[in-house]
Amino acid sequence: MNRAEPIQILESFLNYLSVERGLSDNTLESYARDLQRYLTFLDQHGRQDLDSVIQRDVLDFFTQVKDEGLGVRSRARLLAAMRGYHSFAVEECQLTNNPLIRLTTPRMLQTLPDTLSVKEVEKLLQIGDDGQLLTHRDQAMLELLYATGLRVSELVGLQLSDVHLNSGYLRTLGKGDKQRIVPIGEVSIELLTDYLQSVRPALAKGRMLSDCVFLNRSGKGLTRQGFWKMIKRRALQAGIRKNVTPHTLRHSFATHLLENGADLRVVQMLLGHVDIATTQIYTHVTREHVRRVHKTFHPRG
Repeated sequence: MNRAEPIQILESFLNYLSVERGLSDNTLESYARDLQRYLTFLDQHGRQDLDSVIQRDVLDFFTQVKDEGLGVRSRARLLAAMRGYHSFAVEECQLTNNPLIRLTTPRMLQTLPDTLSVKEVEKLLQIGDDGQLLTHRDQAMLELLYATGLRVSELVGLQLSDVHLNSGYLRTLGKGDKQRIVPIGEVSIELLTDYLQSVRPALAKGRMLSDCVFLNRSGKGLTRQGFWKMIKRRALQAGIRKNVTPHTLRHSFATHLLENGADLRVVQMLLGHVDIATTQIYTHVTREHVRRVHKTFHPRG
């Protein structure tokens, strides 16, 4: 066996759980489903070799599944499956790297989202105009993501009929196909108008390959993976050293709203969270912001 092929290791791990551990079929199905989700995430982000997986990848994955609404109990089960899988890979498949070995359970289950400061967001959004079509598209996408707090799947899934620039809002389908209306913002409207009038037709090249708002250079709808690579590249160009993911702008959107006095229920509605408890994670982030401000500016801080 190629010692670092994730799928083959998964098959061996599930066989070990069945034969040597005697786990039930239902438990095995849960492990298989959870770990396939994890491996799909790794593959989408260029980690085809388990020995190349780092702690940051694991934390990014947990941030994503939490943002997608996976509950604490389900995340605990997922964490157990991942720990067993990586331990098996080291002990039985000759791998040397276990990215979970130094991660504590509380940290995994209560991971606070990464956020950018307002200045860092401004640096990210100030993409220089080099005349390239994709540069204008990228700027419109990043601005829209920060203006609306959309999930990346909602962003790349936007259809032309979902965007209402004259009224200043868009319609999106979130988790569970629940529709919500989100305001866009003036700067984003300006960039999106320019993109739809001048850039998108040039990318489509007269073809009707997709009704998606955002297209790739082939005239097809941009994928989540394509956006992930783009935001990583743009963050690097902007000189931002933090680990920036598509979720980072969504988290920053919510955090900055709350820091400026927005009502938690309004933020919940804008983000499309079913349970306000999911939105309350951002209150922890803003409390840290208040502490930093107090420490910096109070005479006795």
